[in-house]
Amino acid sequence: MTSAAELLVNIRRVIRLYELILHPVCEAYGITIIETDILAFLRNNPDKDTARDIVEYRMLQKGNVSQAVEHLIRKGLLSRRQDEKDRRLIHLSLTPTAVEVTAAIRAARKQLLDQLFQDFSSGEILLYQELNQKLFKNAAAGISQSTAEERK
Repeated sequence: MTSAAELLVNIRRVIRLYELILHPVCEAYGITIIETDILAFLRNNPDKDTARDIVEYRMLQKGNVSQAVEHLIRKGLLSRRQDEKDRRLIHLSLTPTAVEVTAAIRAARKQLLDQLFQDFSSGEILLYQELNQKLFKNAAAGISQSTAEERK
């Protein structure tokens, strides 16, 4: 069985590879890793278009998201508009300028997956996906349980 230390080191190794692959995109467009994550999230989840959604689904710190969103707006990659029904709610959307950047992010993410799964058969990839879903389900259940216990 994999030890917790091995699991954490390997997760960190994948994250490091992701950062290395995304580095040229960040350099080319003058953005950070968290900003690439925000742009990709908004591109892939058009129905989840608030900073609150990004914080919740990407599990990022609220302050980091706020700062990154402001930078992306200043760079002309995001725009914001107030909700018509709830003026406290601000919707974010990608600008036409962001199309090129999100395409570069998508290509980098494809490169990451190609690198990680280069020696996998299609059956192994399917098995990985099934097992990964179980792992993530268990992690989500553990977070929910810990959060519930903290509230007591």
